Amino acid sequence: MRGLFYSLSLLLILFNTTFSNSKVTSTEEYARNAWGNLETAEVTTRKVNENLFLLYGLGGNIAVSKGNDGVLIVDSQIPIIFPKIMKAIKKLSDDKIIYTINTHWHWDHSDGNLVLDSDETKIISHSNARENMQKGGLINMGTTILNQEPYPKSALPVITHENGMSLYFNDEKIDLLHFGPAHTTGDTVIYFTNQNAIHLGDVFFSNSYPFIDVDNGGSLSGMINYLEKIVLVIDKDTIVMPGHGEISSISDIKETIEMLKTVKNRILMSIENNQSLEEIISSNITKDFDKKYNTLLLRDTFIDRAYASLK
Repeated sequence: MRGLFYSLSLLLILFNTTFSNSKVTSTEEYARNAWGNLETAEVTTRKVNENLFLLYGLGGNIAVSKGNDGVLIVDSQIPIIFPKIMKAIKKLSDDKIIYTINTHWHWDHSDGNLVLDSDETKIISHSNARENMQKGGLINMGTTILNQEPYPKSALPVITHENGMSLYFNDEKIDLLHFGPAHTTGDTVIYFTNQNAIHLGDVFFSNSYPFIDVDNGGSLSGMINYLEKIVLVIDKDTIVMPGHGEISSISDIKETIEMLKTVKNRILMSIENNQSLEEIISSNITKDFDKKYNTLLLRDTFIDRAYASLK
């Protein structure tokens, strides 16, 4: 699973604290820090079922739906690896990519829009995600700030929604769901209803603490609310495709919800006791969760952003 390694190592680089305080850097610099020679990155494919696949490469996991209507993908990763993504898709289907759905605006999920053929592919997102892509902006990870450049018109979504929508494509109903601010203010989860499979973007990481884009409207409370709403939509047999990490199930989401609630309560108690952020980070506030969720060393960034959203 080298593709998964690259996806996870991106997160490690994105959210570590080895950079100097408040360093503003470009997505290109981040990618080079993560992988060095990006040209050697690989794409791996995992079959979800007969018509649905998950691609691992450089960035967020890409879902691929194939069928009589053509190809639909969820997220597009980054331009440097997109030729290999296309090669992997071509092994699944010779049809064109008709739709690309962006789960949110962050570059490791949507920069591939820059190299999509806008004459063939229509991009879909939440309206807030489109606005962020159009304006560009800073993504604050605590001690590191990432500058995401504005997208040209050709890379912007041409179809948007406010509170969800449905597509009827490849002989099934595909629901795009939105439950308010969470990871960002423009998160979309994609539920393939006939196949009982859902792509959650970055509102859910299967094996690490999440990142919350607080400066762009995300919040810990919003993440909890969003995941609780998702649990009401799916069932024990639903195939859960996270934004990063391995395929999961509803029980993994429920476990993450309980972790988030517990940490939220502990941070609130620490704030009430006038503890500083530094004191909270150096405490054992996540001790009972670190074995499962600190696999990418995101603990300090998670606490930093959770604290910011609650403070």
